[in-house]
Amino acid sequence: MFCFNGRLPGTTGTFESACSELFINLERLTIMCASKIVKVLLLLLMVSHLAEAQNAKPNLPNTRITAAVIAVLEAQRNAWNRGDIGGYMDGYERSETTVFVSGDSIARGWQTVHDRYQKNYNTRAKMGTLTFSEIEVTAVGGKAALMVGRWHLKRASDEPHGRFTLLFKKTKSGWKIVHDHTSSA
Repeated sequence: MFCFNGRLPGTTGTFESACSELFINLERLTIMCASKIVKVLLLLLMVSHLAEAQNAKPNLPNTRITAAVIAVLEAQRNAWNRGDIGGYMDGYERSETTVFVSGDSIARGWQTVHDRYQKNYNTRAKMGTLTFSEIEVTAVGGKAALMVGRWHLKRASDEPHGRFTLLFKKTKSGWKIVHDHTSSA
């Protein structure tokens, strides 16, 4: 293996430099292999999480809550578009703690909110046609939900619109609005 001159056959360097070169190459090879192993493990982990996510069932309670509160909003829209303030108000909890905030005023209590609507929208022309859009629902536990969205009234003389935030509560008589904050654009 060794020549008497201290060199390895087929090399130009000394034994020490050849060993050093060999160790450096082994270290690089180890780092490359370790890096590839880590990449493969990360890829396997990502694939397993992706498969788990694809096989996961949707959060059914939240889906049911979302469907339930959207159904309340749709019933309100339908009642409004029939000119039925009472039907529209069925979406609110019949309670003294029901709150409606709009502009710079706060109406407290279901009857107060009802009377406000009755006064401000006392004709079909004033009611116009109501639509909702950009609805987002966030379930808050199993007994409450927060909804945000846009409202739009189409009337002969104008088209008021704006945003709303509704807090729904699950009651004995179903999902009801307990807090309504509506703004005009």
